[in-house]
Amino acid sequence: MTTAAPEDAAAILVIGPSWVGDMVMAQSLFKALKRRHPGAPIDVLAPGWSLPLLARMPEVRRGIEMPLGHGRLALALRWRLGETLRDRYAQAIVLPNSWKSALAPFAARIPVRTGWRGEMRYGLLNDIRVLDEQRYRMTVERFVALAGDGDDALPTIEPPLLQVRAADAQAAMQALGIKRDPARRVLALCPGAEYGPAKQWPTVHYAELGRTFAREGWDLWLFGSDKDSAISTGIATTCKVATNLAGRTTLEQAVDLMSLADAVVSNDSGLMHVAAALDRPLVALYGSSDPGFTPPLNARHRIISLGLSCSPCFKRVCPLGTTACLVDMTVSQVADALREVIA
Repeated sequence: MTTAAPEDAAAILVIGPSWVGDMVMAQSLFKALKRRHPGAPIDVLAPGWSLPLLARMPEVRRGIEMPLGHGRLALALRWRLGETLRDRYAQAIVLPNSWKSALAPFAARIPVRTGWRGEMRYGLLNDIRVLDEQRYRMTVERFVALAGDGDDALPTIEPPLLQVRAADAQAAMQALGIKRDPARRVLALCPGAEYGPAKQWPTVHYAELGRTFAREGWDLWLFGSDKDSAISTGIATTCKVATNLAGRTTLEQAVDLMSLADAVVSNDSGLMHVAAALDRPLVALYGSSDPGFTPPLNARHRIISLGLSCSPCFKRVCPLGTTACLVDMTVSQVADALREVIA
């Protein structure tokens, strides 16, 4: 059994979410916890991919990798990890709603284990809250509400703000062979969306927008995962000043490079929340999702959503086969919003 260090006596363990955007928004919870418990270290148990994000959040002392997977082996690994964390924490806050996400804090015997009711977690959690979806409509509100006691008013929501070192950004440029012309501004485009095509503004629209701003003296950096490579290649081939980074960067490199962008246009995606947390001037495009549920949280943004009668449908693929909520979103609408946010 591990003996707690004196400085760990009031430490808090947060079980983090499994999506990039949600992990970024969780920083607002960390900020609220720091205000409420200024001397309490905060550790976050989360998927390994998220550790670079957590390293850029000054409120977090340490990220701990959560074993992933399904079945008995995954549950056993979570239990064993929980055993190694015994006597280290005064409270655990569990952000995911799954049963298995509450297993490690229970195995760790953390005295107070807080979370929304979720998947029948009675016993695993002993500070269970019942979510009022009308009171807490936004994801970030649901996170931050867990910082206080159940009857407390919602704490002030401070927007996420990732900290990037200039040396790390320069190292990312060097590693990827990027040379930036100081006379030209950089427009970051994020044309993918992990959730599915019903969140993706058409490739041809992104390409036209890119060409428009290239003619005005902008360079284009295209961000995304390897799943977005085909989309980004389609955009890059139409514009000579495009640098296609999709599938080429690690998550930390993508964060550090995006911090150098002068503006960002993004679908509703994890990278959209990263751009907001870097306080980049941002235009966020919403199709099947709801901008009232997961909006960007920085001040310098514009949201475009057509508000069709069929949206938000929250589907991965348009059930009508048209994706009109994005196809009918014009390049001129997006360009005008971008000019407003950079003015």
